[in-house]
Amino acid sequence: MSGEPKHVDVRAASLVSLLAFLWAGNPIAIKLGLPDAPPIRQAWMRFIAGGLTVLAWALWNRSALRIHRDELRPLLVLGIIFTVQIGMLNLGVKYTSAAHVAVLLNAHPVYTVVLAHFFVPGDRLTGLRALGVLTAYAGVVLLFSHEFRADSELLLGDLIISGSACLLGVRTIYLNRAVQRIDPVKLLLAQVAFSVPCYILWSLLFEAGDPYHWTWGLALSIGYQGVIVAGFNFVLNLHLLKTYKPSGLAAYFLTTPLFGVLLSWLIVGETITLRVLVSAALVVGGVALASRRTAPRPAPVPAATAVSPADPRKV
Repeated sequence: MSGEPKHVDVRAASLVSLLAFLWAGNPIAIKLGLPDAPPIRQAWMRFIAGGLTVLAWALWNRSALRIHRDELRPLLVLGIIFTVQIGMLNLGVKYTSAAHVAVLLNAHPVYTVVLAHFFVPGDRLTGLRALGVLTAYAGVVLLFSHEFRADSELLLGDLIISGSACLLGVRTIYLNRAVQRIDPVKLLLAQVAFSVPCYILWSLLFEAGDPYHWTWGLALSIGYQGVIVAGFNFVLNLHLLKTYKPSGLAAYFLTTPLFGVLLSWLIVGETITLRVLVSAALVVGGVALASRRTAPRPAPVPAATAVSPADPRKV
């Protein structure tokens, strides 16, 4: 697409809010599918469905899918990170509540901001962004505060999901570097191609004794995770990023944990405590601060063209 990215309008705001809502429903779909299929089996079925959806879209748009020799290493590294991160997500959903997943997983931009300070040139951790990191972590700590006890049923799942969120931050940084020279469609399909055989082997080795029933409920769960989240969401997100300014879109994704908490109550019937709500609010507020872009320093203004101090300036 040619031309400068546009400012976010009502249509874009509606679409990105829809994306946030659909992404928030992914852990719910995994949890609803657990009575019929174990988590890693769901993962490989999901990415076969999602990969075929994206592949069909790529072929329709005649995207270049040939992998060059210099792309093999970054795609392999990305495939490893992706496989472990999604595997931890699916396992974590099994051992904790959907509301906890909504809060803990969507704290991943905090890890991204911290890592970007060290690995992305010019993406510095300023005082305001550091305050955002601390605020979001306060929400995570608050959520954990009730689970650090011997009889907790959710602690293991919370720890696994937190590890997945950290790896998602790592993957975001790696993608930021890789997407500069590799087509994003190729990146996604490479992750799918690497992860599916790993998940099949993982499931055969460790989930052979788990119950498995192909039901309409499982079909809907896999269809949602694969076709909607891994397929449709990817395509729509790519379109939005090509059309609109990313900084304008980012704010609307902050609704994801709030949608997740709401859906866990409406669909799964989980009890939403005040602690969960406060944790979600702290994570959303902290991520909003931590994700603020640092404005470049203005160039010195020559004395002859200096603006009066009374004139307002945007920094």
